[in-house]
Amino acid sequence: MFEEGQLYAPVTADENGDVTVHLADDHPGANDQGYRRRREEIAAPALAWLPGDPVPRVEYTGSENEIWRTVCRELAPKHERLAICGYLEGKEALALPTDHVPQLDEVSAALEPLSGFRLHPAAGLVPLDVFYGSLADGVFHSTQYLRHPSQPLYTPEPDILHEVVGHCNLLANPAIAEVKRRAGEAARRCETPEGLQYVADVFWFTVEFGVMYEDGELRAYGAGLLSSYGEIEEFRGADVRPVSFHEMATLAYDISHYQPILFACDGMGELTDRVAGFFAEFDDETPARLARDAA
Repeated sequence: MFEEGQLYAPVTADENGDVTVHLADDHPGANDQGYRRRREEIAAPALAWLPGDPVPRVEYTGSENEIWRTVCRELAPKHERLAICGYLEGKEALALPTDHVPQLDEVSAALEPLSGFRLHPAAGLVPLDVFYGSLADGVFHSTQYLRHPSQPLYTPEPDILHEVVGHCNLLANPAIAEVKRRAGEAARRCETPEGLQYVADVFWFTVEFGVMYEDGELRAYGAGLLSSYGEIEEFRGADVRPVSFHEMATLAYDISHYQPILFACDGMGELTDRVAGFFAEFDDETPARLARDAA
């Protein structure tokens, strides 16, 4: 189990409306005042944004566009070797630019005709119930900032590369998008924090860090793997187990390291039928029932 807040630098606003992004001491940009100011400049409009408002546009710098180009260039051959076909099909259909950072409204304009999903801006952490529940409405909350330029192939937190290259290429595949929509519906049905956390943990080991056997090869479909230059090369060395929802939701793990245990779907059908079915049927009684079954 993990706490979603561990993934994001907290964002606060004082009584004057001044926004602060609180980077951890070991963050690559912690001592870079220019980077900190840039993060706050990007976060402020997203923090103030309300549904129905125009999505804030970010005028990305040359350095930020270079980070985007570098990551897209380095990930492309890895995706061809290691990503599932469904991701590659979504990536081709969405046709994201590889030479500059796209605006969220531009991604939405391309994504919505494919699967009905659109992006809302996030300054940082979105409350668990809001983030997952919004998926039921075809809404994905995306950050707009980029990782620190000193380490373009590493980020300690989800940035726009993770959200768009990882998640949106998946959302461009209607069958995979439906799995996420079902997860959102499951979250909406939860009446307890424990139930919501159970959904979040299964989501972590499927949509974020899921792997799948395709044509006898183990391939990645989790957005966390597909957007990670390093971990995408290492996942085949993990302890790979068959899908077990109870184990996914009760397994202790460390989000700050490569995942040592992964769960593999046996083909796309297990993802779109079994995993989607789990979310479709989930309610607050499900954890207790699965615990009894596992006993």
